[in-house]
Amino acid sequence: MCLTINLHWFLTIFLLFVLPGTPSGPVKEKKGGIATLSCEVEGNDITDINIIRMSKNISVCQTEKCSGRIFKKRVCDVVIEDLRFSDAGKYILRFVYKNYPAKTYHLQIHDEVSVKIGEELKLDVLLPNADKVETNSSGEWREVWKRGHGVCCERMTDRDGNLSIKEFTSNDTGTYRVLDSEGETLITVTVTVDTLSATQSKDKLDTDDEQPNATEQLPAWVWILIVLVVLGALALVAFAVNRTHQHQNRNEGRNSYQCVSVEPAVEGPTSPNNSNGYVQLGV
Repeated sequence: MCLTINLHWFLTIFLLFVLPGTPSGPVKEKKGGIATLSCEVEGNDITDINIIRMSKNISVCQTEKCSGRIFKKRVCDVVIEDLRFSDAGKYILRFVYKNYPAKTYHLQIHDEVSVKIGEELKLDVLLPNADKVETNSSGEWREVWKRGHGVCCERMTDRDGNLSIKEFTSNDTGTYRVLDSEGETLITVTVTVDTLSATQSKDKLDTDDEQPNATEQLPAWVWILIVLVVLGALALVAFAVNRTHQHQNRNEGRNSYQCVSVEPAVEGPTSPNNSNGYVQLGV
């Protein structure tokens, strides 16, 4: 009896960990999103759910209430939240349930970035399991980076897991995909021009071209007219000031005159009959 039980567990472990998993279609999700590795098995006594990636066992929380990014959902589905580029690759989902084999998944992560013309494009896509990077910026897929060989041109650099392109141009737009050694897609990044900044720059250039310096824009006759208007205004101001001074001088001249009252001279005694005060002489 003991031998039979041990043989049963040996066969189970052999099927789960030695035989290759049943292939499944690629799982494509966006960076920052959620990926679900579905086991597609119905049962209540499924145990020992775990996933393996790059020959390493990844811990799976056995309840949805866990604080980690990777946890079990429903019967035996495995959920990965807050996807990162480093999550891309091949996964093997294993669990103990009858004689069900493990399942294999290829998780692909997609992202979109916009870059301003002339700035540096930096893609953190050179994963440990990345074998090469291709782009279709020229219309056809061409290799721009290969493990062990480096980048294809001087404008590109690979450092600290980043593939960088100096002085970004519109010819660099397109899709960049990262492949593993088996030719499976790990990451795809769609690169476009930052249209907002490009439009603002173009509008500024157009405005500068359409509105040159004001001194260059005005014709000669306009300048002559401006000078005449200024001279006329100055003449009017001078005339007004002169008239004001003349008016003030005239008022001051009038005020300088004094009224003098002269009393009539008395040349003799007046008589009662002489009311005019004149001396009457008898002849």
